[in-house]
Amino acid sequence: MQTPLIFDGHNDLLLRVHSGNVPFGPDGFQGGGGHQVDLEKARVGGFAGGFFAIFVPSQDASMDMEEMNKPAYDLPLPAQVEWSTASRIALSQAAILIRLEREGALRICRSTSDIKSAMEAGVLAAVMHMEGAEAIDPDFHALDVLFGAGLRSLGPVWSRPTIYGHGVPFRFPSTADTGPGLTADGIRLVKKCNELKILIDLSHLNEAGFWDVAKHSNAPLVATHSNAYALCAHSRNLTDRQLHAIRDSDGMVGLNFAVAFLRQDGRMDEATSIDRMIAHLDYLIQEVGEDRVGLGSDFDGAIVPAEIRHVGGLPKLCEAMEKHGYDRDLIAKICHKNWLRVLGKTWG
Repeated sequence: MQTPLIFDGHNDLLLRVHSGNVPFGPDGFQGGGGHQVDLEKARVGGFAGGFFAIFVPSQDASMDMEEMNKPAYDLPLPAQVEWSTASRIALSQAAILIRLEREGALRICRSTSDIKSAMEAGVLAAVMHMEGAEAIDPDFHALDVLFGAGLRSLGPVWSRPTIYGHGVPFRFPSTADTGPGLTADGIRLVKKCNELKILIDLSHLNEAGFWDVAKHSNAPLVATHSNAYALCAHSRNLTDRQLHAIRDSDGMVGLNFAVAFLRQDGRMDEATSIDRMIAHLDYLIQEVGEDRVGLGSDFDGAIVPAEIRHVGGLPKLCEAMEKHGYDRDLIAKICHKNWLRVLGKTWG
């Protein structure tokens, strides 16, 4: 089949570049020398762009991902990151995205018309996203500055806590009902994002925080990279009740490719079949409708099925969808049309 262009709900390329793991230039992102996302792999895979996350890594010891190969696990969450540290790192990653635009490697998109124009021109379309709001001060000065630079999507938390709320641990088996919801500042942040028409990302929020956003936000509910709890009982996944709230708000769920959130056993094992991805797509479509499901790969931030490996392998997922019986219109919706729909509804 001819693969539709793919617009994706989440990648962590900016962290890879910031940390020095992926350089600029033809030997790095602007050629074929990236890890899971670079321009050459994007060309091969029909990857037209997506949400480029600004993410502040934890300052203490990193989590032991080997633990996630055990039958059950509960990784301790890193400590909260101070604003002074987080703001420096976040500005560095925002500057990387701006430099990539200046060098013609991508285009920062602030509207759906920007995304469509970039896709038509064959230029990578980048939505500036922030995963965890540690760099946002409670007066929202940083939010206003980053909005001016192109920020159009924000998750109040990654898994560790912020002044705005609490995330879910990397715990299996577990529900997302793991603690308190949004703080008073978190509710203010939701309302400020509504005012600026910044998408609020529900991925990583715990269940109480999810319902606080549902109560206080006037925008569609969106989880950029999350899967179905009914198929994988991981704290990062969404229950039927949460999925129905997303459906009722005319929101969106992006399928997360991270294998631990796909597999029934919750293990971080790349020997995971694409069939597990199709099973989650089937379930998400059943629960939220075919107009509200897309892709949210977590490329450059996760172990994904070996059959996919990187953005160049995306046609294999499209072929699997076609073989499974999805028609071309549904595949195109999942690949990019549903993201354009919900972003248009959120951004105006």
